[in-house]
Amino acid sequence: MPKSAAHRLADFAERVLGGPLPVAVRTWDGHQAGPAGPTVVLKNRRALRWLLYSPGELGLARAYVSGDLDVEGDLTEGFRRAWAYRPHLSARDFGEAVRLAARLGVFGLPPKPPAEEARLRGKRHTLGRDRSAISHHYDLSNAFYQLLMDDSMAYSSGYWSEDAGSADLARAQHDKLELICRKLGLRPGMRLLDVGCGWGSLVVHAAKHHGVQVVGVTISAEQVQHVKTRLAQHDLDDRVEVRRQDYRELAGETFDAVASIEMGEHVGEENYPAYAATLHRMLKPTGRLLLQQMSRGAVAPGGGAFIERYIAPDMTMRPLSRTLGHLETAGFEIRDVHALREHYVPTVRAWADTLEQHWDEAVALIGEAGARVWRLYLAGGALAFEENRMGVDQILAVRPDATGRSALPWTREWA
Repeated sequence: MPKSAAHRLADFAERVLGGPLPVAVRTWDGHQAGPAGPTVVLKNRRALRWLLYSPGELGLARAYVSGDLDVEGDLTEGFRRAWAYRPHLSARDFGEAVRLAARLGVFGLPPKPPAEEARLRGKRHTLGRDRSAISHHYDLSNAFYQLLMDDSMAYSSGYWSEDAGSADLARAQHDKLELICRKLGLRPGMRLLDVGCGWGSLVVHAAKHHGVQVVGVTISAEQVQHVKTRLAQHDLDDRVEVRRQDYRELAGETFDAVASIEMGEHVGEENYPAYAATLHRMLKPTGRLLLQQMSRGAVAPGGGAFIERYIAPDMTMRPLSRTLGHLETAGFEIRDVHALREHYVPTVRAWADTLEQHWDEAVALIGEAGARVWRLYLAGGALAFEENRMGVDQILAVRPDATGRSALPWTREWA
């Protein structure tokens, strides 16, 4: 009896991997091979055609987003098992894969990439292309982000304190915003600049709870619209100004404190010196900077093919040491680095749980393919932080005055 498609694929994969399949595979003919647990379901031959024309992560992502490939069981566990096996296909392996594809009837024209994939034009990190890159992700749908996040609309790692192990996401985000304000030493009457203010979580919190005057800037049109609505709801129009403005357009004013929360990843390595210099220029002497930023090692600084095509095109997550070097070159004194990597795991998983609980609503807002993008993104993202392939840190820096004075307390009063 000839082998089924599932068993032929399993034989090929096990030879390439040098060991057993990490997950089970079920093909369009109903046959299955592999261990118990998460099962990759190839619904049709086109699922393999994606991989034939785009081997690796991108082909898998395209097949999943399009619905030709699915995963039954725990998606995170499937990722965890598969991540341990990241083979490099040799020329011989690829030739064998082509022959197997022919025997399985997979050949055909290359499928058209899903519409959810970013298609940017122009030189990287020009003003126009950066607006397009930001719009691709952040202008998706305010209603969708409201569905996904807590009421603060904080789209960054929360701060899960040890005495709040059972706390919800709203508590973790409140504690994160409060920690930022304490580290910045905010007091009534001070002026705060939030570079990349998102949907206004920090600008609202700082103005409402610490009595500061705030300017928030973002290049997302949808975010500006949302923040203006929130300011009216909280009666903060007289204390907060939100602008659709790029960091490169900031000039002619100074602030007592500056924050930039998970925005520096979008700047690009080539523009980071100018970004750091801008943050320095916007601060008064002895003013503090709080930068919360994701980091990554030398491998896939953009996050990998899936992230770069579907989530955050042109993103760069540099090693922490390189970010610190840029800030010091700009004239900052680094005063504290607070690693929050573990905190991102429950944050992302809270978003993932919300997505699953409100799946039909999410599909109604951004479509089935869009919701599948986010399911893949959140499952993989949480695991990347858990396994230390990505990090996130709060960096507190100061612009010393001409005499070298920082005006910071000698102890960590914010801790």
